[in-house]
Parts: sequence; structure tokens; C-alpha cells
Amino acid sequence: MKPTPPGWARINPALFYDDAPAAIDFICRAFGFERVLVVEGDGGRIEHSELRFGDGLVQVGSSGGNSSRGPEFPGVSPRQVGGKNTMMLALFVDDADAHCARAREAGAVIVDEPTTTDYGDDHWADRTYRAMDPEGTHWWFMQRVRGPGA
Repeated sequence: MKPTPPGWARINPALFYDDAPAAIDFICRAFGFERVLVVEGDGGRIEHSELRFGDGLVQVGSSGGNSSRGPEFPGVSPRQVGGKNTMMLALFVDDADAHCARAREAGAVIVDEPTTTDYGDDHWADRTYRAMDPEGTHWWFMQRVRGPGA
């Protein structure tokens, strides 16, 4: 594979929120993302944003899309579909317990408390927790505590 463009990860998921500006603030405060770019459209809509987490990148935009490139994007907030999620993001952190405490302090709902799961000697062990943001998107945060065969 060719290298990605500078500043971009290999995969860059997009999330949609009814209140994208508030979601961006929350994701940065609770989960430790950094704002790279926020593009505002008419009426304060977020048409595009880039939020960095280590070497990863997510894009956050306002629900309903407003692209001039063709049909509107069908992105919606989990809030608009009864809390259902069509994707959940999984991110590696250095310390799952400390990260969970930060998320909880910022108002994230901790759906699953930090738990260590050992997948066996041939695999690995992770300490993982799941958090839900204010509009219902679920996020998994993992800390590798043992590698395969260790």
C-alpha cells in the first residue's frame, strides 16, 4: 500500500450528531481527542471536522449532511434511531482505568466498567471498558496488558 496523505490515518470513520459542536467538545474533553480542523456551514452546522487520537482520526459532522456533491449523506445520531448504533469505535489507551475515570468525570455513561479479559496464552489479555457519549454513540477503550505468548 502507498503511504496515506500526511496527517491522515489509514481508516478515518465519520460520526454524525444532532449537536455536532457539543459532541466535538465532549469527545475532546472526555476521551482526549485533539481538534485538528472544524468546518462550519450555514447556521453553525458542522460540515466536516477532524479529531485526532494518537495516530488515529475521526470525523464528526452534523446529522443529515448538506453536501453539495450530490445526495445528502444519510448520517444520523443514535439519538434519532432509538439509541441504536451501526458502528462502535475501539481505541487503544495507555491506562484504561485512568481513561475511564476521565470519561466518567466529563459525563460519559460507563456502560461496561474496566474489566480484564484474557484470551489465552496464544493470544493476549486486554483491560477494556465501554462508554456512551451524550447522543448515544458507544466507544470501546482497550489497554493491552499481555501480548501473545507472554
